[in-house]
Amino acid sequence: MFTGIVEEIGTVGEITFPDGPEADAVMTVEGPLAASDAVLGDSIAVDGVCLTVVRVEGGSFSVDVMPESLRRTALAALAPGSRVNVERAMPAHGRLGGHIVQGHVDGVGRLVSRDPGARWDDLVLSAPAGVLRYVAEKGSITLDGVSLTVTFVADTTFGVSLIPTTLAATTLGDLAVGDQVNIEVDVIAKYVERLLAGRVAPHKDAS
Repeated sequence: MFTGIVEEIGTVGEITFPDGPEADAVMTVEGPLAASDAVLGDSIAVDGVCLTVVRVEGGSFSVDVMPESLRRTALAALAPGSRVNVERAMPAHGRLGGHIVQGHVDGVGRLVSRDPGARWDDLVLSAPAGVLRYVAEKGSITLDGVSLTVTFVADTTFGVSLIPTTLAATTLGDLAVGDQVNIEVDVIAKYVERLLAGRVAPHKDAS
């Protein structure tokens, strides 16, 4: 589990496709902090996607990226030199500084507009209808692995605000209009919907 509090900005190194370009990929990320205590099998979130460490070398770690992840996230658009948000899994004794983040991306959105403020930026993003249904004003959302608070929700878009720390410490500071973002909604919303959908209809008196 993650919290959406990015620990460092990593840089994508080599990307290989052992079984061909239509199959899985192995991606190497230069991230000295994450690599400092990583071991094989660890989970590390890269741009909000939970990935498994398969190799650690110096200040870099390598992860497997399954075809499902390439199809359903923006990881397929990464190239050597791309900057990515990196977060290690939260230890059991750690603080939940953001919100519960699984690293299971629900969909890909795009930046529609960016309005710079005195010290912060207001962003408007589009999202698929199947994702937007779970987004609530003042609720939590994860964009490229960053835990944020939703400022508004419209028919096809929603908004977030980025404080100076977020602008400086994550890749969202570089996000340009039209860029893709990985979106993970609050998992609690999905469980609530599932539970409500499974409710038994109230019994009606036949008399």
